[in-house]
Amino acid sequence: MKYERIETGTFLERPNRFIAYVELHGKQETVHVKNTGRCAELLKVGTKVYVQENESEKRRTKWDLIAVQKESRLINMDSQIPNKVVKEWIEAGGMFEDVTLVQPEKTYKNSRFDLYVETGKRKIFIEVKGVTLEENGVCRFPDAPSERAVKHVRELCEAKKEGYETYIFFVVQMQGVRYFTPNTDTHPAFAEALKEAVQKGVHVVAYDCKVGTDCIEIRKKVPVILECPRLKETVDPIVSWYRKNKRKLPWREQADAYRVWVSEIMLQQTRVEAVKPYYERFLKALPNVKALAEAEEEKLLKLWEGLGYYNRVRNMQIAARQIMEKHDGEFPRDFEEIAALKGIGSYTAGAVSSFAYGIPKPAVDGNVLRVVSRILANEEDIMKAGVRKRIEQLVEEVIPEDAVSDFNQGLIELGALICIPGKEPKCAICPVKEWCLAFEQGKQDLLPVRQKAKGRKGEKRTVFVFRDTDAVAIRKRPDKGLLAGLYEFPNVEGHLGRKEVIAYSQSVGLSPIRVKKLQDAKHIFSHVEWHMKGYEILVDELEKNTGSDMIFAKRKEIDAKYPIPSAFEAYRCALEG
Repeated sequence: MKYERIETGTFLERPNRFIAYVELHGKQETVHVKNTGRCAELLKVGTKVYVQENESEKRRTKWDLIAVQKESRLINMDSQIPNKVVKEWIEAGGMFEDVTLVQPEKTYKNSRFDLYVETGKRKIFIEVKGVTLEENGVCRFPDAPSERAVKHVRELCEAKKEGYETYIFFVVQMQGVRYFTPNTDTHPAFAEALKEAVQKGVHVVAYDCKVGTDCIEIRKKVPVILECPRLKETVDPIVSWYRKNKRKLPWREQADAYRVWVSEIMLQQTRVEAVKPYYERFLKALPNVKALAEAEEEKLLKLWEGLGYYNRVRNMQIAARQIMEKHDGEFPRDFEEIAALKGIGSYTAGAVSSFAYGIPKPAVDGNVLRVVSRILANEEDIMKAGVRKRIEQLVEEVIPEDAVSDFNQGLIELGALICIPGKEPKCAICPVKEWCLAFEQGKQDLLPVRQKAKGRKGEKRTVFVFRDTDAVAIRKRPDKGLLAGLYEFPNVEGHLGRKEVIAYSQSVGLSPIRVKKLQDAKHIFSHVEWHMKGYEILVDELEKNTGSDMIFAKRKEIDAKYPIPSAFEAYRCALEG
């Protein structure tokens, strides 16, 4: 939008809210102040201002205040301009396609909205708010309590309920701001009304403006932060820190969706350093979705051997087959479609979406829960699903569209390297300590709050390594239940003594020559602990065994073919004897 008859002046004083004295061409002139909210901040003696000559003969004041210079930024102060500039922008195709109608001041029931737009079958109400309050690149609204603004928000919710598309459009009357947030200092009720409106389907958007001495036009979208400005302030420091300090990891070298997915499933319940060789071995054998979908189960389980939680890789194969059938072998690029795949939860879907495709979805794992809980000094139990969901929402709101992957990975990396668990987080070198409430309050070692897991059931087991000079006895576990379908050394419940071991050996048709006690071992599952005693039993010949469930395999064959879970790792050493 263009202005005419603009003059440059110098602010002198302001005798009341609506009047200012400005020096124009060496003469003091009386200027009408349309936007009264920010004048105390902006109108300082000596400030450069821009005024427009008013041609109405009925006006007592000849001039209107249009813009104010604040350091390097020019701020438009014309309260009548936001509606006009949005209308002009929409008519030019700036917000919707195929617009057939843009009507100002549309009455709806007992409400009157700033703009009504029709495009195809869409009927849209827009309430426009001009924003001039800014500090350190953060713009806020309102600059004074406004019950009228709250009323407008609630009226839009009613229109939405009736089937209209509804928008609250914040026109930031300046250029180059970082984000918009409601002014909770001035009017917290407005902030709450905005949050409720979003939950009910009202769109809240903000755009900044290119402001000249004689013009103003909509420029680009500004992030809207309704929930947590503190977390938003950490975005740039985290992205910058991550880019300088990120670890060199094989799955970061080529971040396509398949590779990200494989790495993220492997990293569940497994340390980063431990995953590296498994990841490289897996990708070499199964380099793409098709190869994974078609892999034989025993080969698949053998590739996963040592990583544990074997249902993870079984679910991966089911998901790979879903991709082949439903997506023609191409990994889906939509968050909801990724989340619908077997074995993929909200974290993994967010990781694949954001790391591979730059989709602004959160990837909230234990590291991120810890980091965010400390930044916000949140004392809620992070083991509760509702708390995790809430943190996901907070993170999603602040994800920068131009650095989606780096921010999400930066949060995770920060938790892995700096904001570590326990009593010794490395706060001295943390890039976000300035915004961390836990650090400020000295309680970072107390957060996050995490409810203790229920105690695991303990089970006693005796493990038998039956061997002769050439082979070792193994057997396949049932297809369902713990460690389903994997191979194991024969074992029984309870702790047996030497005589009982000999008796058991004979009961399965074996003739022990020598019984050697092996080390005790413990293995922890999610819900049970195995406390194991082991025996190496040298027998005459394994083939004399009358049991039908044992396989007699050479040691090299076991290493190459049969997947034996890490629960029995302590007893694999007997294979070397």
